[in-house]
Amino acid sequence: MNASEAAPPAGHGDDLPAVAPQLRALRRRSGLTLEAAARSAGLSPAHLSRLETGQRQPSLPMLLALARIYGTTVSELLGETVADRDAVVRAADMEPTHAGGWTYFQAGAPGRGMQALRVRVPYGTQGDIVRVHPGEEWLHVLKGRLRLRLGDSEHLLTPGDSAHFDSLTPHRLAAEDHDGVELLFVHTLLQSPTATLCLGPVTGELS
Repeated sequence: MNASEAAPPAGHGDDLPAVAPQLRALRRRSGLTLEAAARSAGLSPAHLSRLETGQRQPSLPMLLALARIYGTTVSELLGETVADRDAVVRAADMEPTHAGGWTYFQAGAPGRGMQALRVRVPYGTQGDIVRVHPGEEWLHVLKGRLRLRLGDSEHLLTPGDSAHFDSLTPHRLAAEDHDGVELLFVHTLLQSPTATLCLGPVTGELS
């Protein structure tokens, strides 16, 4: 089984109703077959199908990958809407969302070329998941210590440290300490026709 398809931790089943109805509609809107979308996200078609029908819960890395592939944001995947694209996001307006054991807060407006998140990563969650996808990522450690693996190198980041890297480089994120780690996290989105260069040809019928 692919590491990214590992069963999610218990206790987050309440997230499913918000996510599942959006996934198939957004994939179809993007003109991708189940097979093409699954391949681009590093999932099996069967696993993506289970996500679309609510039989499995997506982790935050899965949501980030699917958002890039579909040219949208995690907020839209979760069915969240924002009336106005305000330049300022107030702390009081940031609602927590749980996915795959992580907690994150939208720290930016939807529909932009980048997505900003404040992320809390508990100890022992998703540390074995290797991520590879088009785009760039920037992260900044606010609290705790982060174990970051980039390709063949490994780094320990402490509060105040940052990392900025090409996300085609295989990478892993894990909290080093039992108290977890809190990050600011910014990633680019695939929102133009050139995204198909990264996704490969689309074949077959949309499921």
